[in-house]
Amino acid sequence: MEVHDILLDENLDFKIENGDFCIGETTRQNQTLLLLCQKGEFKQHPDRCVGVETYLERSELAGLNREILSQFTSDGMTVSEIKTDLPEIKIEAEYHES
Repeated sequence: MEVHDILLDENLDFKIENGDFCIGETTRQNQTLLLLCQKGEFKQHPDRCVGVETYLERSELAGLNREILSQFTSDGMTVSEIKTDLPEIKIEAEYHES
């Protein structure tokens, strides 16, 4: 299922073209935000987010994988694969119909 919303640029700022916000498919963008943001950063869902930096600082990969699965599932995604082969993290997940 495709999810459309306001797009962000590579600096996580609003992507603007011709003086207007850009709209597009945001599944990967949402996954990136879930990974990078800390709990409490989303006002509507303060318990949402992984906060990957915290796990990497402690080298706690098993906890990281569990948290990714939990948070992506809570956000409405079906996760088919998580590979943490640092410095890369590969996640295969897509939103499912609600």
